[in-house]
Amino acid sequence: MADEVFDIAVIGGGVVGCGVALDAATRGLRVALVEARDLASGTSSRSSKLIHGGLRYLEHLEFGLVSEALHERAGMLDRLAPHLVRPLPFLLLLSRRAWERPYVGAGLLLYDTMGTTLGRARGVPGQRHFTRRATLKRFPGLRADAFTGSIQYFDAQVDDARYTLFLARTAAAHGAQIASRAQAVSLVREDDRVVGVGVVDLQAPRRPVIELRARRTINATGVWADEIQALAGAHDQLRMQRSKGVHLVVPGDRIDGSTALTIRTEKSVLFVIPWGRHWIIGTTDTSWELDRAHPAASRHDLDYLLGQVNRYLATPLGHDDVEGVYAGLRPLLAGDAADTSSLSREHVVTRPLPGLVSVAGGKYTTYRLMARDAVDAAVEDLPEAVPASVTDRVQLLGADGYLPRLNATTRIAQASGLDVAAVHHLLERYGGLIDDLLELIEKEPALGRPLEGAHGYLAAEVVYAATREGAIHLEDVLTRRTRISIETFDRGVAAAEPAAKLMAGPLGWSRKQTASEVEHYRTRVEAERNSQLEDDDESANRERLRASDIVPTIALAYPPRSESGGESS
Repeated sequence: MADEVFDIAVIGGGVVGCGVALDAATRGLRVALVEARDLASGTSSRSSKLIHGGLRYLEHLEFGLVSEALHERAGMLDRLAPHLVRPLPFLLLLSRRAWERPYVGAGLLLYDTMGTTLGRARGVPGQRHFTRRATLKRFPGLRADAFTGSIQYFDAQVDDARYTLFLARTAAAHGAQIASRAQAVSLVREDDRVVGVGVVDLQAPRRPVIELRARRTINATGVWADEIQALAGAHDQLRMQRSKGVHLVVPGDRIDGSTALTIRTEKSVLFVIPWGRHWIIGTTDTSWELDRAHPAASRHDLDYLLGQVNRYLATPLGHDDVEGVYAGLRPLLAGDAADTSSLSREHVVTRPLPGLVSVAGGKYTTYRLMARDAVDAAVEDLPEAVPASVTDRVQLLGADGYLPRLNATTRIAQASGLDVAAVHHLLERYGGLIDDLLELIEKEPALGRPLEGAHGYLAAEVVYAATREGAIHLEDVLTRRTRISIETFDRGVAAAEPAAKLMAGPLGWSRKQTASEVEHYRTRVEAERNSQLEDDDESANRERLRASDIVPTIALAYPPRSESGGESS
């Protein structure tokens, strides 16, 4: 990267940053992306794992946001990533007898209608109304006295970390250069213009600062957007407010149902979402001003979620039923609201200095629009004409060939020696790229066996993550390339050593380094568990930070405040 001048340098390897890289690369621009940690290591791996318009935003009258999100949902389902995004039915529970059904039904009708405007398919079926008895047939695990009926509607589900990874891989396939564990520590300036990024390779022994030169730089760092912008001396042009969202994961047999639930709470909504052999329950929505890299869930958070969901379940859940917990931060644009649940999910693009563009706010579903707007802003004053965005028509890797292989699941299973369930699992994680996994297994049949300690995954997936998906540390595999860290009661501890041994060969680890990776992962799990025993955020944050990053980042040094006035759009 240090040897050439790029058209676009992207800071941030979350869904928006990777979306920016893909958008710019598919316009024919030379692109480099740097990420201080692993791809999707922040908010982009810790969401509710939904692609949705956002029903509650209708109540806030944010019709434009909902309409855009529904169009994006349809595009992901039908064209861009059918192997990663799939329809998901929800039952929205009703609890009041008279006015609620017509009120909510009208909102859902508007939701469905907005998803079909401009002649585009919404990608999912429309709503259906159910009585209490019909609801119980579809979800027997509910308390009969907790609701009066339900309305079924559809949204979509995604593995957020995998989708972000596939964005990065697709961008790389179109020529973008992607570097993880590469931290932006400064902005390179010539007079008042930003002409690149000072980057430190955190994996390098001496950590020299490398100048990544670029004609335009885009800051797409989510909850860190204001920090990166402050490197330009523009301290006040982005005011971010971080909201913590906590989710619980419980085994599939703890809840008797087969569809997702939407439950309206006093402040927001609670989702109960089927997730393979598990359920995800979330989320909270509380302000967070502590560590941004490792937001911690407290016992208070767990108690709140269990208390809310147990109001509706015939068999209550306890702390012993929880096998996984994760917490993420929403990058909200600061406003005057005291409650973060009422802040907008709209995004903003700013130009704090010539050569620098920042994009912030928004939500996962609308990442592509955010990326498009950021690149549009970055290239509008370039001397040459730059083509318009084409990412609404660019399929992600794995989309091509997915449906024919899905139809051939039985034949693939017979030819490979895998069972049908394993083939289906691989297809929903890799799409048409399943052939790469099958080739690994053909060369080394032992890789077709379940991973020790995490039988929901194959050993081949660990090797593939290390050789083709940019995983360079054990936690990359156990928390993001797979979701073992939230899908097993021991949080992946039993799988840590077997997975590390599989990674050691491709990555050239010594026995000492392999053992170090395992020990670090175990220490991290212990710190997370201890944080979840604390009653408040400050105590939970302190316990979580007892486990250091396996590759520590560098504290940023900020220049004096800039006098330059920026623009926003």
